[in-house]
Amino acid sequence: MNLKFLPTIIVKYFLRLIYNIMAFVFPIKEKKVTFASYRSKSLEGNLKYLYKEMVNQHPDYQYHFLIKKFKGSFIGKVDYFLHMLKSIYGLATSKYFIVDDYYFPIYVIKPRDGSEIIQLWHAAGAFKKFGLSTVGKSFGPSPEYLNHVKIHSNYSKVYVSSKNVIPYYSEAFGLEEDKIHPLGVPRTDFFFEQEYVREAEERFFLQYPEFINKKVILYAPTFRGGSHNQEAFDCPLDIRILKEVLGEKYTLLIHLHPYMKESMIVEDESDFVTVMDSEFTIEELMIVSDILITDFSSIVFDFSLLEKPIAFYATDLEEYMLERDFYFDFETFIPGPFFTDTYQLANWIQQGQYDKDLILKFKDFFFDGDKRVSQKIVSHIFSEK
Repeated sequence: MNLKFLPTIIVKYFLRLIYNIMAFVFPIKEKKVTFASYRSKSLEGNLKYLYKEMVNQHPDYQYHFLIKKFKGSFIGKVDYFLHMLKSIYGLATSKYFIVDDYYFPIYVIKPRDGSEIIQLWHAAGAFKKFGLSTVGKSFGPSPEYLNHVKIHSNYSKVYVSSKNVIPYYSEAFGLEEDKIHPLGVPRTDFFFEQEYVREAEERFFLQYPEFINKKVILYAPTFRGGSHNQEAFDCPLDIRILKEVLGEKYTLLIHLHPYMKESMIVEDESDFVTVMDSEFTIEELMIVSDILITDFSSIVFDFSLLEKPIAFYATDLEEYMLERDFYFDFETFIPGPFFTDTYQLANWIQQGQYDKDLILKFKDFFFDGDKRVSQKIVSHIFSEK
């Protein structure tokens, strides 16, 4: 046995023991729903939208939250271990336990009969490989680790954006296809709630009135490396060139992945670029933006619903393919041009021409339905009742 897995094995069997004791002592509470995530500090995204709809349809249920962002430091790991003890109680006593990402305690127990573990994966569509699809890659788990922790096991139901992506989630989760349901992505409901859209636009431009008569470019890169041990983000875009070519008619917003929000290195072009923090959600930023620039981020799926121009910019495509890879051929799959040079990117933006039909085709492939998703999923979850 590789000794580096010894702490994981100890934690695994300790959590399993506690779970079995709690499952013996406490009954399942038929009206208890627990939402859990380790990727954020507060309820957001898919979990937030599903919770709102559950309360709307089933106000008599009891709702509990295990929302705590994991930190990779020693103190952070100890703190999160204590948090996992709470999650074990939630797993043992909840009728429905709902997550939006990897969640370690789920994979080290044997769920008791009568409970359901529901995965609302945070990324729409199928783009970058993840889960069991990355075994053998530097990004993914090793076969030896999988001998000890069966990642993405024990899901009762998984909800995805389209029937076309079911085979990829089946592979990534090692899950039967009939447990994967293409009902949509709950957070995309925001784009079709006109009252909330108008409120977000008004609040944004009230805070940033200098952007009112400008074209807003949103740059949203994916994270690199280990999820919880990020170094400062070194922006690969030459912001000075973007500003020089595009001039005062444009402004650039930078939104970092949740795992990358600690720090960032960017050239000082403060009158052209704004690094956004948590005051606006990524959905709100997409609404107020005219153009998206990304690299390999799954934000491209959500943004395609708005049918606006999308450009792709990266200088490490080959390295990323070796590290993680994609479910599709990257350059023929993306719904917009791919650039490795900032001048060429800036000139494309300035010309203002894009292939809308390509974006519509992309959207239709990756979304079977895009309205009232939360309502459909909640109805489906409770359909047996």
